[in-house]
Parts: sequence; C-alpha cells; structure tokens
Amino acid sequence: MGQDGRPEHGPRCIALVGPFQSGKTSLLEAMLAHSGAIQRVGTVEAGNTVGDASAEARAHGMSTEMNVATIDFFGDAYTFLDCPGSIEFLEDMRRALPAIDAAVVVCEPDERKLPALQQIMRTLEEQKIPRFLFLNKIDKAEARVRDALEMLQPASRTPLLVRQIPVWENDIITGFIDLALERAFVYREHAESNVIDIAEGERIRQREQRFKMLEKLADHDDELLEVLLDDLEPPKDRVFDGLAKELKQGMVVPVLLGSALRGNGVLRLLKALRHEAPTISATARRNNLDEAGETAAYVLKTVHTPHGGKLSIARVLRGEVADGASLVASSGETARIAAVQRMTGAASVKLPGATLGETVAFSRLDTVQTGEAVTTGKKPVKRLVSVPTPEPVMSVCLVTNERKDEVKVSAALTKLIEEDPSYRVETGEGEARLDGQGEMHLRVAVERLQGRYGVSVATRAPRVGYLETIRTSATVRGRHKKQTGGHGQFGDVVLEIAPLARGEGFRFVDKITGGVVPRQFIASVEKGVREALKAGPLGFPVTDLEVRLIDGSSHAVDSSDAAFQAAGRLAMSEGLPQCQPVLLEPILKVDIFMPSDATAKANAIVSGRRGQILGFDARDGWPGWDVLQALMPEAEVGDLIVEIRSASAGVGTFTRQFDHMAELSGRAADQVIAGRVAAE
Repeated sequence: MGQDGRPEHGPRCIALVGPFQSGKTSLLEAMLAHSGAIQRVGTVEAGNTVGDASAEARAHGMSTEMNVATIDFFGDAYTFLDCPGSIEFLEDMRRALPAIDAAVVVCEPDERKLPALQQIMRTLEEQKIPRFLFLNKIDKAEARVRDALEMLQPASRTPLLVRQIPVWENDIITGFIDLALERAFVYREHAESNVIDIAEGERIRQREQRFKMLEKLADHDDELLEVLLDDLEPPKDRVFDGLAKELKQGMVVPVLLGSALRGNGVLRLLKALRHEAPTISATARRNNLDEAGETAAYVLKTVHTPHGGKLSIARVLRGEVADGASLVASSGETARIAAVQRMTGAASVKLPGATLGETVAFSRLDTVQTGEAVTTGKKPVKRLVSVPTPEPVMSVCLVTNERKDEVKVSAALTKLIEEDPSYRVETGEGEARLDGQGEMHLRVAVERLQGRYGVSVATRAPRVGYLETIRTSATVRGRHKKQTGGHGQFGDVVLEIAPLARGEGFRFVDKITGGVVPRQFIASVEKGVREALKAGPLGFPVTDLEVRLIDGSSHAVDSSDAAFQAAGRLAMSEGLPQCQPVLLEPILKVDIFMPSDATAKANAIVSGRRGQILGFDARDGWPGWDVLQALMPEAEVGDLIVEIRSASAGVGTFTRQFDHMAELSGRAADQVIAGRVAAE
C-alpha cells in the first residue's frame, strides 16, 4: 500500500480521444499545466502546444498523429496519448487501445459531432476500454447540459452517467456541483476551482441528480439498490468504489464538465482518473498477460526521427525492460534496444530502463512493427489483439523528378507506412500509387515525404483501368518481309479477329493445317498478337476477343521467331481498326456508409457521378446510419470521398470492389481518348 492508503500500481496510460477539433490537444496542455509539467500554457492557434508537435499538425491546425506526454500528479505518474480525431487519422488511436488503461472522450455539446462521437465510442466499446466523457467548451454552452447529454446518449451504447451539473450565473456556466462529492466549485482560469457552499436554490436539483446517478449505479449493484430502497444515504467511499468498479467493467460512462482552453474542470478530471481509472493490472488481464513470467511490452506507435532514427513507443505490460535489453517480437525477430526514452511531445529524456506500466520509446528496434508485443524471453509473445486496417478510400500517384530519387522515395514510403499502417503503397508500370484514408491524409503524407524524409515528389491522379474491345469481326493478312543482305526476314499470317462476350478476356486459336506456318512459329505469332493487344487503336489494352490463325506462309531460310512475331503485330494493327473498336470502363460495386440524414445527399452524389443506385438499408448495428449500394464508374470514384465527407459531417466512408467492364461511348469516350493523347 502507498502512503495515502491506496494500493501501489504502475503508471497509468490514458488516451485522449474524441471528434475532430473537440479540444483534446488543449486538454493535454491544461493537464500538463495543472501538474506543473509546463509553466506556460500554449494554444493550437499559436502553434506552441506540447501536442501537435509535428510541422504538418501545426501547418493545418489539427492533430495528424498521436503525441505522448507523461506527468506526475500527487505522486502518481500518468502518460497521456493525445490521439487525432479526424476519421482520416484514427489509425493511431486504434493501434494504441491494447496498451491503455482508460480513455477520456473529449466532446463538445454539438449535435453535428454526434456521428464522429459514435464511431469513436463504438471502437472503445468493442475493445472494452473504460472511458470518461469530458464535455468540453462548457463555457460556450447555450443549452442545458441535460439536453446536451440526451442528444449525445445515442452515440454510446453504454449509459452516460452525469457526475457533475453546472452552476449558472447570468446565463453563463460559472462552475459545477460534483454529485459524488456533494460539493460546489467556481471555475478560475488555469487555476484550481474555489469550493463554495451549494446555494439553497441548487440543493433540490443537486439531490435529484445525485439520486439519478446513484440509481444508475444501482442497476448493477444490488447492495447499493437496497440502501436506496431503504431511503438511506450511502457513504461517499461506497459511492466512489461503485463508480470505479462500474467504469472498469464498462457499465457506465461518467460525464464531467469543463473548458480545456480555460483550464476549467481539468483538476477534477485528473482527480477522477486518480481515484477511479483502472490500473495496469486490469489492462494486463484484458490482454491475457496476468500470468507470471517474462517481460511483455506492446508497441503502440512507430516514429522515425531525423537524428534519433526509429523509435518504437511501447508500454510495459509485464515486468521491466532495461536499456540495452534484447527483445523478441511477435514475428520472432530479435532486436536490441539502443536507448530508452520518456517522450513529452517532441522532447525526450533518456532513462535507464522502463518499469511496469511505463510508456516509453525504445530506439533502433528496426525489425519491430507497430502492434507487435515484445519480450525479453526466448519465446515470442503472440500479438495482443488483431487491429483491422481500414480500406483506403482515395489514392494518388507519386512522380519523382529524377530516376535516382525512386530508391529514396521507396525507403521513405516504407517509413511512412511503419508510422501509419493505414497507408498502402502499390507499385507497377513504373509508378507508385499511395492509398490513404482521404484527401488530408494523402496531403499530409506528401508533406512528410518532402519535409521529414527529404524526398521531392509530385502527385497526379491514378490512371483509370480503361480497356478497349471490338464489336465486329475481320480477317486480315500480316506479312513481314525484309531483305538486308544475307539472311532476310519473312513471316506471313492470316488472322480472323472476332469479339467475345464481356469478361472472357483473350483467346488465341491455332487453325493451321498442312504446315503452312511451321509449328515452331505458332507461339511466335501468338506472342506478336499479345504485344499488339497492349495498346489498341484507341490507345488502351484490348480484351474480350478471339484471334484465330487460319493461314500463312513461310520461307525455308528467312523465316524466324522475330519475323512471325512482327507479322502477328502487323496483322493486328491493321485488323483491329476494322473491327469497330469501343472503349470499356471499369464499374465498381460501392457501399457507402453515412448517417441517415446524409443519405439523400449521397443519393444525389452517386447520381451526379453516373452511378446506378441499387438500394439502401439501415447499417447493421449502427443506429442512425445507412448503407447505400451502387454501381459507379471507377473514374467517378477517385475523389468520391471528398463529397461524401462534406455531406456527412466528415464521417462518411465507403468500400469498393471491381464488378464489371462496361462500354463507354460518345462525348465521355472522346474526352478519355483525348486525355490519353494529351498525357502522352
């Protein structure tokens, strides 16, 4: 037991999560100030906060990656993970969840943030993360807090439990009454609130709301229910024990009020974390690590620094890790720690090692990836949890200025994906395509490549997978004859070209009789035909046709593989234009997920992009959300996410898969062909 009578435990790790621009970074700054970790409170607008330390975050005024900071509060250590709130950057939050003891969900009383809050709450629920809700920007509230919480409750499948009620003066919230403590407080900017007597006019409201809080706790506590039924007042210690137990078991989400920007309500939040948040032992049990044994740590984030190399931010969930220790990862790879550091934003302090519960950065674990568990033992620890990576919704092609930069870009992209696994890279046909979670996600990636990794790249839209096919048949001769002195070149073929049904691809048929084309050159003819199909009369790969080799001739001396390849190419180049070539465009099956009030807008967006709506339905398990099914041309899906997000308060998304190829004619086809010519 500690000196204050509380059981000793390792440092806690708390994630600050919530919708975009809800005030998480400002809350971290206020917590650092209240604990004495910083002397001057920065702001996001001024670009001088401990969180949002990256150049990209400060340039855009938003969190683009997780920031870590550790404080000491009344002798206890707390590491806070300030996680981005934009749907495009939620990967850091998802990857960190196995390591944390609890989350503080920062949200403002704004109905427009409800869908984003619902997404975050659902993720926490699925991972069984205990969570508080900090109702931020309370100084700007215009409606009753009770109404705000009724509006926010649908975002949480777990009951929101009111811990505090506001004190109003001249239509402004000036403080709060803590229902568990039965005390009233008046806010002071960036200072501890003053304790005041509960006004007589507030006592009835305070008693009513306290009883409602106790009733909710009693839903899962028979002893407390008996106390309430007997009209007795439970002891305060009994109330706090109930709050801690039901928070830990995920039965309630306690709600506290405040203003992060002014530092109001932050001290009470820190005290609630101190007395009620679960400890490292509960987190170890959640990850099936409560058995005795070797050291185990979880890598929740990877960062590549300009001078310190690769940093693996990890939390020790069992045992201790010394500087210089060799670690075995879940993959079986072994790496040696070059240094152990405590991170506070962009700053770091070297440590001799990491004890149970500490969240630190291990340097130079080059073979260890985000999401892996590491141990000092000889046998790997299995991955704690499988965190699915969301499907990409937007792509750009990266273009280097010089060929020698391609290797440098490849290395930088590897680091980029290590830092954020929700990026994907696909290479082929001499280009790299970067897939991501949205327009800002990709823009930040390019900025990091240029600023953090020093590679110069330009971007362009990815090529659409257009093909072409034919509508009619033709019979053509291809004769390649060339005399250069000595042996010449001679190849002669007659081909029948005919269309196939959509999706059948290409078929080559040998119909030669009598050996007019020697057997050893049949494959050469097919090879020449296939080369000709790489770009047809319209400039795109040709598909869905059959080519039959029906006749030809050869020369005993001058015929060769190369000559018959050339004859095959020549016949196709002359024959395809006679077959009424037509453009084909890929059609994708698209499922769009968005709040129900955005469904009508999504319908209009799909229709305006030449899409065919197949239907829509309620999204399974997501109250207030719909899923819209449609068929859409690939060319119209490239920047679809921009409009979907705009129409859905920034939270809509979609999945896509290839469905079929369809003819494209008229002006639309002319524009595609003209664009291809211009690009070449």
